[in-house]
Amino acid sequence: QVQLVESGGGLVQAGGSLRLSCAASVSIFSFSPMGWYRQTPGKQRESVAIQGWGGNTNYADSVKGRFTVSRDNAKNTVYLQMNSLKPDDTAVYYCYGRRLTGDTYYDYWGQGTQVTVSS
Repeated sequence: QVQLVESGGGLVQAGGSLRLSCAASVSIFSFSPMGWYRQTPGKQRESVAIQGWGGNTNYADSVKGRFTVSRDNAKNTVYLQMNSLKPDDTAVYYCYGRRLTGDTYYDYWGQGTQVTVSS
């Protein structure tokens, strides 16, 4: 069973930094894409930083230059380094990964971790 478990969320002041981690229960070598989404109450979940094959990464315009996604395949972990945080970054952050098994793609989500940025 594939599990993605996020950690690292919390309360931080505007301008501060946090690093989120997403630990997978299986090897993430074959996961692509993989990255982070976020959601606030009453809004749709939005893509924040998604990394595909070859390291190609797409960032939401609102986080470009401030957030960085990375992965450590040896540790089966994906990270989201968040700098210069703003109150608008307050959301529940979800780890996401897609894996091809046989001829079927499966999508996996973590349970989410709350990030709150105070002004």
